[in-house]
Amino acid sequence: MPSEKRNITDIINTYSKRLMGFIRKRVSSEADAEDILQDVFYQLIGNTQPIEQLTAWLFRVTRNKITDRQRKMQPDLLDDIFEDDEEDGLAGWAGLLFEGGDNPETEFLRTVFWETLNNALNELPETQKQVFVWNELEDIPFKVIAEHTGETVNTLISRKRYAVLHLRNRLSSLRDELLNY
Repeated sequence: MPSEKRNITDIINTYSKRLMGFIRKRVSSEADAEDILQDVFYQLIGNTQPIEQLTAWLFRVTRNKITDRQRKMQPDLLDDIFEDDEEDGLAGWAGLLFEGGDNPETEFLRTVFWETLNNALNELPETQKQVFVWNELEDIPFKVIAEHTGETVNTLISRKRYAVLHLRNRLSSLRDELLNY
């Protein structure tokens, strides 16, 4: 075991600088670069399969981690469902739904919104619905969900993306109805 730890330390010392240079060219922040490098080495440490070409394996895993990070940064958040059209003159439409206020009209809009959201969520396959609720509404990170479900992070991201596309479609219909009322 001590020789295995020594071997991993040697690998990290040998490849860290090269991998970090590779990552920095492809991500916008130093913090993201450091996170990706750390994820690569965590995957190396957790790997149980023999690696024939270590350099190729490390760079392939690094590329995959960069791609995963970029996918996560794509606008698949609940906030993006509520993008405001400047033409509407209703900046802050989403804020209207989430901010406090005792206005009966605002309360009615909130009720209609949450009913529509719940109905749209119930139209989704259970796996998509659950991943969306956990990640977006309960703010549980994909890594934690993956550990809990045994699914890969990429699978979870894909499921959430399908859920967001469906919800965006359903909620944009509601928004159009409200704006044209």
